[in-house]
This record gives sequence, C-alpha cells and structure tokens, in this order.
Amino acid sequence: MSDTTRVYSYSAVLMGSPILLKLFAHDEALASRVFRLIKQYEDLLTVNRAQSQVMDINHAAGKRAVTVSSPVYSLIKCAKAASMLPDSAFNLAIGPLVKRWRIGFRGDTVPPAEDIVRLLALTDPKQVVLNDDEQSVYLTQAGMEIDLGAIAKGYIADRVRDYLRKEGVVQGLINLGGNVQTLGTPEGGWSIGLKKPFSTSGSMIGTLEIAHKSVVTSGVYERFFEHNGQIYHHILDPRTGYPLNNELDSVTIVSENSIDGDIWTTLMYGMGVEKGCAALRARPDIEAIFVTKAKEVVLSSSHHYRFTLLDNDYRLTGSTV
Repeated sequence: MSDTTRVYSYSAVLMGSPILLKLFAHDEALASRVFRLIKQYEDLLTVNRAQSQVMDINHAAGKRAVTVSSPVYSLIKCAKAASMLPDSAFNLAIGPLVKRWRIGFRGDTVPPAEDIVRLLALTDPKQVVLNDDEQSVYLTQAGMEIDLGAIAKGYIADRVRDYLRKEGVVQGLINLGGNVQTLGTPEGGWSIGLKKPFSTSGSMIGTLEIAHKSVVTSGVYERFFEHNGQIYHHILDPRTGYPLNNELDSVTIVSENSIDGDIWTTLMYGMGVEKGCAALRARPDIEAIFVTKAKEVVLSSSHHYRFTLLDNDYRLTGSTV
C-alpha cells in the first residue's frame, strides 16, 4: 500500500465506549485534540457522574431553572423537539426510568410494576420548560431527570467532523462507539459493517459503502439482561416504561448528520418497519436499514449508500410501502 492510501488509526475510551479516529496523515497532535474535544463535550452532557451541566439541571428539578451553555441548550432543545413528535419513542425526560432499570450497569433488574407507574409520571417532556432568552432549562417536578444519552454521541460526532474540516482534514472517519461519521471519499469509499445481532464473534450481516455520510446503528443486543428466559434491552418505550417489544433487532440510519441518526434510530424503533418506511418517504435525506427478528433486512431506500449482504441466514428486501 502506498503512503497516499495509508490509514492511521487512533483510539481512546471515552463516554464509556471505544472511540476510533482514522486519518490519512500521521498526526498524533490532532488526534489528541479530537479526543480532548470529545472529553469536553462528555463533561458537559453526561448523566453518569455527579457533576455536569445536565446534572445541574436534574439536581434543580422542581426548584428552579438552570442556565446552561449554548451547546447544551441547543442540544436539549433539539431533544425536546424530537420528544414532542406525535407518539414519539424518543424522550429526553426518560432519565428516571433509565436509572431504575440500570440496563448495561451492575444491579440491572426488572422493576416492580408500581415503580414503573410512579416513574412514568416523571417523564413528560412537556414538563421540560425552555427559555430561549435565558438559555435556561426548568424541570417542573422534583424527581424529573433529563438524559441525553440517546443523542449525545451523534451531536459530538458531528462536532468532531466540523472540527476536522476546520483543521483542513478532507478525508477521515470518527467512530464514537457505534456512531460513525465520515469526511470525504477515500479510494474505494468507506465500508461500514452491519453487526449480526447477538453474535459473540463480531460477525457481520453485511456492509454499507458510503461517502460523506453518517451511519448510526441501534440494536437490542447492545445492552441487555435476561430474566426468566426473557431479554430486557436498553431501548425503553416511553409510553409503557418497559423495553420496546416489536419485530426489530436493530435499526441503522444513514444520514448527513449523526445527530439525525441518533434521533431517527429511536423513532424508527418505536414505529417498526411499515410505519417507519412510510415516515421516511417524506425525508429523502434519511434512510433506514431494519434488521428483524425474522432475519429480514429491510431497506427503506438506498440512494445514499450501497448495501452488500454477507450472511445467507438473512433475506434482503426493499420497502413494501
């Protein structure tokens, strides 16, 4: 391989996930700055430690509004808008339920039904009151908690892409634990693997060839536990308080911005294949790949990528809508 096509990979563990940066020129200083940028955003947005701007909002629930920085406010505003869509499976106020289930953390259990009912009452996104003039956020009920975990990685991936562009990088890739964002088109394009659900060997169902796009996959196999033979995964249904239970094992979104990938994987989970494909007809800039429990791979459309099926156990179909 010639020097012009050599890829340099840099890795770190941030936001509880492996982070991978690929560049076409050796630049450890740039990689360090990228990882430092990710850490700065993590410090602003996390709910997995006592102190952050988001936790400041949560600690003040039912007491007072909290003024936050522009990036945090704009992200919360975006998350609220997605939460207010009709019958949305996205909910920025789902924090109390996420904390109670603890899926993916030590101590995960199936909560008693009365706990679910009590905590559901604290998850109404309408009770997240935003003030654009003050850039403040007020949670009207004590015990409410916002959780930006479903959107933070996408937002940060986009900020890294923008930063790399500003630094003059024309080709590169950042993978924030499943949120892949790309710049430019290397020779042969970018090839992104689609994981086989619950595979212990890291097997792939297929690959996507993309350019200048983000690829975000959300799957029930990412964080889950088993209890009495039933799988409880981390994608909670804000309408019931329990893990979403439908025909899907994973949803992959191909879009320009990774934040759209985060939002739309969750929305698509809530809708399922048929409604999801219908909804995407109004959004030609966003495409979905659904992987079902029945081992079907359904493409809503494929104008912005090329998909190659690698696993003969799966059947590839297009949208029937």
